[in-house]
Amino acid sequence: MFHRSERLFLRPAFPEDCGAILAGIGEEAIVRNLARAPWPYTIDDARNFAALPQNPRLPHFLVTLPGIGVIGAAGMGEHDGEPEIGYWIARQHWGQGYATEATGAVLRIARTLGHRRVVAGHFIDNPASGKVLRKLGFLPLGRIAKRHSLARGGWVDSVEYALDCDAEMDPAPVARAA
Repeated sequence: MFHRSERLFLRPAFPEDCGAILAGIGEEAIVRNLARAPWPYTIDDARNFAALPQNPRLPHFLVTLPGIGVIGAAGMGEHDGEPEIGYWIARQHWGQGYATEATGAVLRIARTLGHRRVVAGHFIDNPASGKVLRKLGFLPLGRIAKRHSLARGGWVDSVEYALDCDAEMDPAPVARAA
């Protein structure tokens, strides 16, 4: 599955992307905010990520910027039996709206696939991720949950969010990202 947003191209990872994946994610400031990525992140971890099979109901993508290449990843997984959205953007591309745009594109795909509700979360010490989620219409569930972080080697407080996919999507957050 492939998807084009206003500035980005979302596509599956290929084995030849391993170096670009490692270059983008390979610093602790990024990996520590992800639940399932180890630290230190190695080329073998990038190979394993590129080799992950695609689930047609829960697709995941590399986020690419035409003319630049891989700048992150965004996609869906499962958390507590519900579809969950996750993402990361390489540090040199922070603050330009790419996380919001890429995650908005994944939400459009989730709606197309018939998902009625999508969850997400962020570690409590990563408020920038919460800002992205709120821009896209996610609502905090009003509770803090413990979520395991492989990179941190333990349980971390996580703010939980959900989005009703049947609600009308506001195109403004994605337009503002551009």
